[in-house]
Amino acid sequence: MRRLSVAIDGPAGAGKSTVARQVARQLGFTYVDTGAMYRAITWKALQNGSDLTDERKMTQLVRDTHIQLKTDKKEVLVWVDGQPVSEEIRTPEVTSHVSAVAGLAGVRTELLEKQRELALNGGVVMDGRDIGTRVLPEAGVKVFLTASIDERAHRRYNEWLRKGYSVDLEQLKQEIRQRDEKDKNRKHSPLIPAEDAVHLDTTGLTITEVVQAILDLCRTKVGGGE
Repeated sequence: MRRLSVAIDGPAGAGKSTVARQVARQLGFTYVDTGAMYRAITWKALQNGSDLTDERKMTQLVRDTHIQLKTDKKEVLVWVDGQPVSEEIRTPEVTSHVSAVAGLAGVRTELLEKQRELALNGGVVMDGRDIGTRVLPEAGVKVFLTASIDERAHRRYNEWLRKGYSVDLEQLKQEIRQRDEKDKNRKHSPLIPAEDAVHLDTTGLTITEVVQAILDLCRTKVGGGE
């Protein structure tokens, strides 16, 4: 399975990153968290006081930024220009702005090239919102994860609480609805399933169950099954 590429797409809170990281570990593959890359750029732009709507400047910021990702057993470690920012890029402030940055065509084009380079030799699990449709359209396994808004909001709510943030559950639900609409309707690389993606609703499923379902898909693919 070493050269197989696995693309996992889906909306915010569907469990993509957690699942993809575990799938990669069990397969012995490299995990690439593309969402962390967009968060890293958003964090840097906020730190610099950049205009997040200025596509030309934001695109240049991506070109001028070195992003390093490393996955350990529990999380994705992220560095921006040599500075560790793993926690900083996952604050509510970055979360509330990342969709706007990710909607810029120039930003997506620049990061797409970096993402494809990471997957050049296969043996990779990559998650995001346009992996199966644009970044890795030839991926051997494509999965589109979904979950109810209530389920996704509760997951995010519990995540924020564990990190010590004060959050409102109903506000989170509204933010997720808005994020879904932005992602689905943006002009560049909208959130849509690849035609050959396997849809997997994670509502009510454990992480272990979702991971096993994807591992089964990978083994079926390698074994020549349908």
